[in-house]
Amino acid sequence: MLTGYSAEIRRITIYAAICLVSGLVSGQLAWTLALGGGLYIAWTFWQIRRLDRWLSAGRKRSQAPPEASGVWGDILDNIYRQQQRHRKEKRRLQQVIARMQETTAAFADGVVVVDARGNIEWWNKSAELLLGLQQQDAGHPLVNYIRNPRFIGYFESGDYRLPVDLPAAGENDKRLQCQINSFGQGERLLVVRDVTRLYRLEAMRKDFVANVSHELRTPLTVIRGYLETLGDNEDLSPVWQKALTQMQQQSERMTALINDLITLSTLETDDPERDQRCIAIEPLLLMIKADADAFSGERDHRLTLNCESNSYLHGSEKELRSAFSNLVFNAIKYSPPGSSINIDFWTDDNGAHFSVTDEGVGIDPIHIPRLTERFYRVDSSRSNASGGTGLGLAIVKHALVRHDAQLQIESQPGQGSVFFCRFPPGRVVRNSADNVTPLHSRTG
Repeated sequence: MLTGYSAEIRRITIYAAICLVSGLVSGQLAWTLALGGGLYIAWTFWQIRRLDRWLSAGRKRSQAPPEASGVWGDILDNIYRQQQRHRKEKRRLQQVIARMQETTAAFADGVVVVDARGNIEWWNKSAELLLGLQQQDAGHPLVNYIRNPRFIGYFESGDYRLPVDLPAAGENDKRLQCQINSFGQGERLLVVRDVTRLYRLEAMRKDFVANVSHELRTPLTVIRGYLETLGDNEDLSPVWQKALTQMQQQSERMTALINDLITLSTLETDDPERDQRCIAIEPLLLMIKADADAFSGERDHRLTLNCESNSYLHGSEKELRSAFSNLVFNAIKYSPPGSSINIDFWTDDNGAHFSVTDEGVGIDPIHIPRLTERFYRVDSSRSNASGGTGLGLAIVKHALVRHDAQLQIESQPGQGSVFFCRFPPGRVVRNSADNVTPLHSRTG
C-alpha cells in the first residue's frame, strides 16, 4: 500500500508541475490549474466507476481486477485478495455445513433447527418422519406442527434442562421425547427421539408392580390372620412364641412394603389432575402430628408444629398427606428418643414451604442425591431395625413432582437433617376459606 501511495504522490507532483509550467508559459495559470484539477477529478471518478463495475461483476463470477497503477492498483489488489479469502472461507463453511447435514441426516433421532423467532430453518430425515414435516414447512413456526400444550409450554418457557415426553400427533400409542438446546443469538436445536419402546416397557413394569402388589395382599392377609391366631395360644413354648413374634413382625413389614408399592404405583399411573382441590394445610398437619405422637409412643419425641393459619394449597389431599407424613415419620424413625422434631409450614412471595427438622443421626452428603431412589438405603442394618421399606422418600418425590414442587435435603452426620418441600406460587391459594374441601377421614 505504501508503494502505491508513493507512486500516486509522484504522479500528482509531476502532473501539478506540468500544469504550473503550462500556466506560466501561456499566462493563464489559474485556468490551467483549474483545468488540470478537473481532469484529475474526472480520472478519479473513472477509476471509481471501473471499481464499481468490477465489484458488480464479481458478485456473479470470479473475475480478476482491472489493471491500474498507484493507489488504485493497491486498492483493487487488496479487494481482490479479500474476495478470494472470503470465497475460500465460504467454500470451507459450505463444506462444513454439508458435512454436518450429512451427519445429522444419518441420526435415528430427529433434529430441527429453529431460528430466534421460533420458525423452522432446517431438519433432517428422521425429524421429517417423526414430526411429518414437509419442504414447504420451512420458515413457519414450529408450534404450528407440534400442537401439544405440554410442548408449547416447554418451548416458550425457556427452561430446557429436562426433556418433555408427549404422544405423537395422530398416534397416541407412539411416544416422543423432545429436548431443546439453545445456541447462537436465540436459536434453538430440537432433538426428537422415539421412546415408544421404553414407554411400553415402563408401563409394563408399572402394571407388573401394581398387579403383583395387589395379588400379594390377599395371601399375606391370610398368613397374618393365622399368625395372630397362633400367637394367642398361651400353651406355646417360648421358642415358638419368639418365632411367631418374628414372623408377625416380618409380615407387618411386608404389608407396609406392599402398601408403599401400591401407593407408588398409583402416583405413577393416575392422572395428576384428578382429585385436585383447595386443601387446608393446618388441620392436615395437626392430624399428621397427632398420628406422629402416637407413632413415637414411649420414645417420647418432642414434636413442634408451626403452621400459618389460613394456609391453603391446590392439590391432592391424599398425596400431600402421604408426602408430609412420610417425612415426619422418617424423622421419628431415625431420631433418638426424647429428641426434638420441628414441623414448619409457611408461605411467601416464592410460594409455600414445608420443612421437617430433626436431631437424628444425620446423613453423609454423598448419599443425598440418591435418597429418593427406590430401595436405596444409607445403612441397611439401621433401616431393617426401624422397619423402613426404602420407598418413603420415593413416594415423597413422586407426590411433590405431581404438585410441581421440589424436595431439598440438608444433613450432616451427627447433626440431624432438614427436609424442605418447596411449592411454586401457582399452588398457593389465598383467601379461599370458603372454597376449602374438608379433610377426608384417616382411612380415606
